[in-house]
Amino acid sequence: MVQQSADNCPFPFIIELLSVDSTNNYALSLLKQEKLTERQVIVRHGTAVFAHEQYAGKGQRGRSWQSQKGKNIHLSIILAPQKIGIQRQFALIAIVAVAVRNFLETYANSDLTIKWPNDIYFKDRKVGGILIENIINGSEWKWAVAGVGVNINQTEFETELRGKAVSLKQITGRNYDCLELAKLLAAQILQAYNEFAANPSEALIHYNNLLYKKGEKVYLEKKNQQFEAVIKEVLSNGQLVVNTDKELRFNFGEIKWVME
Repeated sequence: MVQQSADNCPFPFIIELLSVDSTNNYALSLLKQEKLTERQVIVRHGTAVFAHEQYAGKGQRGRSWQSQKGKNIHLSIILAPQKIGIQRQFALIAIVAVAVRNFLETYANSDLTIKWPNDIYFKDRKVGGILIENIINGSEWKWAVAGVGVNINQTEFETELRGKAVSLKQITGRNYDCLELAKLLAAQILQAYNEFAANPSEALIHYNNLLYKKGEKVYLEKKNQQFEAVIKEVLSNGQLVVNTDKELRFNFGEIKWVME
């Protein structure tokens, strides 16, 4: 489980936990410690945290991520994002989203897209989500923690998620070793970062090519008002561009999808 330098080795260093409130919280606590004990890990770019159980997982805008013990991937990867630059923070979301989507394609083969801003969809159901939390000091983007949750072997979901969530097992009919998949996924995310960090515009091109419902009519909602729009693209600043009778742009949290 212990590897060499994360930049030069196929697999990053992975901390395996039986149970934790949130792998992102654990990773952030490592970064914020002033002193390390002998048993603690020297944190570096590429260090990953995996938990078999995550009992207080986090999603975007304070939402929770519900997951059954031992059946899914709960993974956080520590990244030093200086190559990207603080003005291009959405690029990191694009890099991670593309990496996760492409990783899942090796098992599910097709029908996988990225739903703006950071969910992975199989057809019209969510198979995974991403939450990136940052440590910024003044104008310096010191660290980013890329949290990834993927439904792997779970086949029963809470009432509000039925018909909206799906797992890799439901897609393929196979069982998987969540830890082994997490190791491979962490390596793929790190590889994608090393590939695109110096040229994040390439990651955005891939992101837009994989954009959920691109070119299709959807229903969106803003301030309790629903409207029809055609999904066009996502800009480098993370804004979603849609067409109604005119072109509109939206930031994270400004609108929500109206799913059938």
